[in-house]
Amino acid sequence: MPVLGVCLALAASGSTVPPVFVPAERFTLAWTHSIEKVRWEEDYAVVATGVAGQPPVLQALGARVRGSAAGMEPPDDAVLRNGWYEYTPRMWTPQGLRLTRSPYTADYAWCVGGRCELLAQWLPSDGGVTLLTPCIQPPTGAR
Repeated sequence: MPVLGVCLALAASGSTVPPVFVPAERFTLAWTHSIEKVRWEEDYAVVATGVAGQPPVLQALGARVRGSAAGMEPPDDAVLRNGWYEYTPRMWTPQGLRLTRSPYTADYAWCVGGRCELLAQWLPSDGGVTLLTPCIQPPTGAR
């Protein structure tokens, strides 16, 4: 049975850092807004399409923001619970995520099963964009 997860790759052309496979069917991506210092969390699932030869899809399950600030108001249907505005993202199946990572801000947190670690544990930042796409574990020997 194939192992579902995400593939992380640096977007810069000519990058010498190979893509990395991270096994996880459900995960939370979290970060602190660089200006407003407000924490955001988004929950995702990697889902098999059930069609042979088709790659899995990324499904947005839920999101939370710890307060609101200029230019980052939660959507109208968000519910305030314990200091977090909780809502369901409108884009259900993004093709992937483009994560801007900078040496001047805290890195994204990658959380699985309530345990979080910095994304840099999996793939170093080059100060640019990291691509996160749903994928199936590559054959043995690939990273």
